[in-house]
Amino acid sequence: MIQPLHILKGVRVTEKATILSSTLNQYTFEVARDARAHEIADAVELAFNVKVARVNTLNRKGKRKRNRRHSGGRTVICNHLKKAIITLKDGHKIELV
Repeated sequence: MIQPLHILKGVRVTEKATILSSTLNQYTFEVARDARAHEIADAVELAFNVKVARVNTLNRKGKRKRNRRHSGGRTVICNHLKKAIITLKDGHKIELV
């Protein structure tokens, strides 16, 4: 089991994430790749002092990029990413700014 403070890596602040937070009370976080949904919920509750209603996770495969600097144009794979979309219970809110 991972320590709760090592699960959350950062907040994803994008246009879609901002719309989700303002309309549906959902927040998007980048999390550790081996974290489970209940561990993510516990980490968010501990870090922000809120109640979590639901956790949806998704794994994004790393993109391939071509490195033209070296001969042969080797391809490099960027890091894989795991995101969690957290839905909070009514009356709870996270102040990110």
